[in-house]
Amino acid sequence: MTKVLSDSRSIRIKGRSFLAVVLAPDLPLDDWLIRLDDLAARSAGFFLGRPVVLDVSDIEIDRPQLKALIAALSARNVSIMGIEGGRPSLIEPGMPPALKGGRAAADYEVPQTDEPAKPTRQVEEQAAEPVAVVEQYASAPSLMVREPVRSGQSIVFAQGDITVLGSVASGAEVIAGGSVHIYGALRGRALAGCLGNGEARIFCRKFESELIAIDGVYAMTEDMDPDLRGKPVQLWLEGDAIQVEKMM
Repeated sequence: MTKVLSDSRSIRIKGRSFLAVVLAPDLPLDDWLIRLDDLAARSAGFFLGRPVVLDVSDIEIDRPQLKALIAALSARNVSIMGIEGGRPSLIEPGMPPALKGGRAAADYEVPQTDEPAKPTRQVEEQAAEPVAVVEQYASAPSLMVREPVRSGQSIVFAQGDITVLGSVASGAEVIAGGSVHIYGALRGRALAGCLGNGEARIFCRKFESELIAIDGVYAMTEDMDPDLRGKPVQLWLEGDAIQVEKMM
């Protein structure tokens, strides 16, 4: 007997693209985890609630090592949504799924504490469950945000500049393919040139940022001159170093 499912029993499955951080560990893993702890200590809550993809394509790793690495990251509140670049035999039931086909964005490598900041990586991956990221897109080359950006919000506009007329709270982030203009206080994170634009800049009326990045090169507030805190500044990239100056 043929059974016909009614509309009330149907299940709707949608494809959706979300912004995710990609962690690409290197060997030895213990040393890499120490550098990750340093980044987390300098930017509290950086990984909290953020989808993370683990890229193991550049290292030799077996299944027990991979499971131990995932457990070590979980203990650090880093939630792995998928694994990229591993052999199919590495994945077993109960582990994050294998992912492929991510579209690469700006790269960020976690720096050692005695080295200058270098790039880490972010990509867009397919995800079945929603995450706490607010993505905004438009056909215009710039996006204007008229309201303050509250803690926990992410404003993403890869096509061009973002202008925020208010402030960006601690725990919030603004990610632009072009430059970022903040007319209020910048207390959260600002990432400009996220798809590889070294000419992008960050402007803000009151500089109190947790983290800033331009074309994948990032710096923490403590990396900056403390005399600039609370001042109007502009930031730009020269080589692999972020430059900053006070504006009048």
